[in-house]
Amino acid sequence: MADSAFKGKSMKGVASDVAEGLISVNPLFLKKFDNEMIKSLNEHLNKAMTVVRNEQVSLNDPPAMRKRSLKLQHLNNALIILKNVAREKRIPL
Repeated sequence: MADSAFKGKSMKGVASDVAEGLISVNPLFLKKFDNEMIKSLNEHLNKAMTVVRNEQVSLNDPPAMRKRSLKLQHLNNALIILKNVAREKRIPL
């Protein structure tokens, strides 16, 4: 399977940008993606979420906890939107 790219970035890069909040995933953003790209983005968003969940954050560090929570929130929202778009386009994930 060839690795898909969006605007010169790999799907892994897009997933990390989504986690950082640099890219907002919405139906208009996903309109440019074909079936394979949507499947690949779903896979990389899930992997990025696993990485963020496995990060060890000190309970004494509220800014780091907030940053981790925001990353999880960005990734979760992107996955929800991606799954809804995939369901509308009848793409099995």
